[in-house]
Amino acid sequence: MSELRFDGRVAVITGAGRGLGRAYALLLASRGAKVVVNDVGASLKGEGVDVGPAEQVVQEIKAAGGDAVACTESVATPEGGKAIVQAALDSFGTVDIVIHSAGNVRRGSLEALSIEDWHLVLDVHLNGGFHVVRPAFPIMAKAGYGRIVLTSSINGLYGNANVVNYSAAKGGLIGLANVAALEGASKGIKANVIVPAALTRMAEGLDTSAYPPMEPELVAPVVGYLAHESCAISGEMLISAAGRVARAFTAESRGLYKPNWSIEDVADNLDTIRSTDSPVVFPVVPSGHIDHLKYSFAMTKEG
Repeated sequence: MSELRFDGRVAVITGAGRGLGRAYALLLASRGAKVVVNDVGASLKGEGVDVGPAEQVVQEIKAAGGDAVACTESVATPEGGKAIVQAALDSFGTVDIVIHSAGNVRRGSLEALSIEDWHLVLDVHLNGGFHVVRPAFPIMAKAGYGRIVLTSSINGLYGNANVVNYSAAKGGLIGLANVAALEGASKGIKANVIVPAALTRMAEGLDTSAYPPMEPELVAPVVGYLAHESCAISGEMLISAAGRVARAFTAESRGLYKPNWSIEDVADNLDTIRSTDSPVVFPVVPSGHIDHLKYSFAMTKEG
């Protein structure tokens, strides 16, 4: 296969000053994309502003012959999201790709986490995704082309103790991506989710001594594919962890139909209800939610 390039494409990448976002920005720029490197330069907890990280990535891109601009607006507000997209319009005339990788961490158990820490994490991860997708989406729709990549996590898929805010936000981004995929299907817009695992500052405080190599550069090609015009999927989730690339998806058991249920019926039939012997998968695009209903309704006729 010939090299997949991004010549003529404009990418907005949030959280691009460090870690995974930086790896995405460097890869896409090396393949010809013009990049808005968005990063407020905050601490891991989301405190402070420093233009240094974003500017450094811009300089790396330019030194390698690419084209990029820095933007330190925050994804945590609607105004910040609009300003990030506007930076792409002002510098490069359009936006073709949105990759949302900005993040912060504020740990705490479900019973101890403060309301402030709940909102501060959701504002960056979940609301941040909406704040950049919302202004970019109509631009993509008008152009008849767009690629959206949102960042979830194994925490969003399976949960994790002491990060309920992070886990909830990452789960919510899956729903956001699914709706973007559905509404973008007729407009040339594809939206997908990356579920990455990499050793970045987000892992500070965790014991990673037994982990295999997990550099951000291992994840970047998967995101690069999802951001490319040749991407053949939409409404899907790809995992990239320690060199393993896989698909995550929602599945249902076949289930059991009864015209009437009691609490005791549920208890008596729990094994059948939960059986994964013949799982059912409804792809998001073109009509997973409708297919789910049709499948459920059909069982009323079988019964």
